[in-house]
Parts: sequence; structure tokens; C-alpha cells
Amino acid sequence: MPELPVQQTVCVPIAGGRCGFVKMRSGDILQLCPNIRMKRMKQISGTLLLLCLFSVLFSGCGSKESNPAGEGGSHSGGRLLGVSFQTMNNPFFVELSAGLKEIIESRGDRLVVLDGQFNSLKQKNDCSDLLMQGAAGIFLNPVNWEGITGTLVQARQQGIPVIVVDAPVRDDSLVLCQVSSDNIEAGRLAARALAEKVPEAKVVILHLSVNKACIDRVAGFQEEMAKHPGMTLLDIQEGKGTIEGARPVMRDLLARYPELNAVFPINDPSALGAISAIESAGKLGQVTVVTVDGSQEAIAAIRAGKLLSSSAQYPREIGRVSALKMYEHLEGGTVEKEVKIPVALVTRENVDSFDRAAAPEIHQ
Repeated sequence: MPELPVQQTVCVPIAGGRCGFVKMRSGDILQLCPNIRMKRMKQISGTLLLLCLFSVLFSGCGSKESNPAGEGGSHSGGRLLGVSFQTMNNPFFVELSAGLKEIIESRGDRLVVLDGQFNSLKQKNDCSDLLMQGAAGIFLNPVNWEGITGTLVQARQQGIPVIVVDAPVRDDSLVLCQVSSDNIEAGRLAARALAEKVPEAKVVILHLSVNKACIDRVAGFQEEMAKHPGMTLLDIQEGKGTIEGARPVMRDLLARYPELNAVFPINDPSALGAISAIESAGKLGQVTVVTVDGSQEAIAAIRAGKLLSSSAQYPREIGRVSALKMYEHLEGGTVEKEVKIPVALVTRENVDSFDRAAAPEIHQ
């Protein structure tokens, strides 16, 4: 978008299809030309306000002075970096954000945390705002692993590096690096734990199929299931990855499949929603639940005997590693394309010794 000249006369529409003129300079109205009479002021006041807003935008495009981040996303308090999560209504992402902040703030920079609220359009708009501010780098946890492609192209064109955290994107050529848990292994561990406990399991899966991390978990689960011929997959339904989304779906599945005796929700929030539905149906102890995340809520459910296992992730470590990779790049280093953070199975047998804060050995 072109920058306005130092001074420019702009036509302002007024009543009756006529127009007056306003002289403007870099976002400021200098004066109203004499041919606009005072009696017309009320009619054009709203239009003038819009012109002021547009002129500020115009003066900001392509101008170093207008970029609040300055050269390379630099602020008076350090460089600006941003992260957009699919949701912040999940303890996993709160911990991941803390890991990012730990490293970024130790470098004297600042992190803007944005909540996508499981809304792909909102996430795109949030990321566009970060790009307009000239962020030095962006961390992205995509709502939709395919739908975010246009935003990644925009970031590439502007030379702003993007690191994907937790859940991959469809076109990894558009991002600097992807740092995530070994989600396929997380699914395998869940199926293995279930097969040991319920060899003849009749299973349903609560999915979040727009998320690549969840796609990988389900793939790993089904891969391991195939090794246990006594297990049967009854159905796969969308649980939305939330307590509220999973609860009614699980309630319907329990009514539809009387033989159902096991469920694999793809994360801890959907597992808690499933457990709530199982309790309401009076089937606690009759339906075995295995899941992925290892949150404190899941740990409590394991201790209470409501959850068999959770394939635990290390979100704080994902955040730390992602931030360190960003700085490696910003300082001129070469960054590997993918970093996998190991997962660990948590059950009633090891729940008291499990330490989520401990940094696992990282596979690159």
C-alpha cells in the first residue's frame, strides 16, 4: 500500500453526491479547504474520522518510523516475538507458553501470546497482526494444519521466521522448524496400555481431525491396535479436543454401542469430558479410558482410578526448545527442520514418580 505524500488533498463525499476537499499530511488533517462550509460539517464528520484512520494506516505502510517493532522486530524493551495457540483453554498450552517466555524474557525480549479459540479465521487475523507489527519471529500452534498455509506464505514473503510448536502444518517448506512431541508414539503407548488391560476392547476414538498432532496420535493408536486381534474399533467421532465437545459425543456413543468398553480421546480435556459422560451413564469401571497429554488433571484422574493412562508430553520443554531454535536462526545459525520431544506413559503404577518438569532426551 503506497505511503501518502507529505501533503495531499483528498476528496470527501458529502450530501447530494457532492464532495469537498481536505488537506492531509502523514495522517494529520492540516485544514479544511474554504469551499467546505460549516453547515456541512455535521454531514461529513463521520467521513473525516474514517479518513483519519485510513491515513494513519497509509502512513504506516512501508515506513520504518511507523513500525512499532522497528528493524527486525526490535522494541525499546527488546525484540517482539509472538505465539498463536489453537486455544489457551488447555493447561498444556499454558505450560508451553511458559517455556517460551522463560527463554525469550531471559534474552531481554518480549512475547505476545494469542489465543486462537479453535477459530481458524481468528488465528489467521492474529498472525497477520503480528506480521504487520514486524515481529522478529512467530511461533504457531495451528488450529487447522492446512488452512493456515496462506498466512505462512505471507510470513515467508516478509522474511519473518515461523516455528511450529506441538502440531505440524501441511507444507513444512514454509516454516523454519517444527518442534513437537512424538505423537505417533503417544498413540502407540495408549493402545499398548489398553491392550494389556482390556485385550478384547471394543473401542471408540474421540478425534480432532483438523489437527495433525491428533491425526498422528490416532495413526499410532491404530497401528498398535492392529497387533492385537482381540481389539475392535467401533467408531471414530469428532470430540473437538475439549471437555464440552467430548461429553455429548461420548454420551451418544455409549447409547449407540452397548458393547463399548474402551475409549481413546486424543487429549486430556476430551478424556475428562468422556469420563464425565461415563460417570453420568453409571458406567464408571466398565469403560476404560486412555489418552494423551499427562496434565495435572489427568494425573488426578489416574490416581482416582477413572483414567487408565495418559501418554505424557513435556510442553514446557517444547516451548524452551522452540525458543532456543528461533534464537539460533536469528543469530545466523542453521536449524534442523524437525525436533521430536519424547513422550512417557503414565499409569497408576508410576504416577507418583512421574516428573513432567524433567527434561527428556531430545531426538532431532
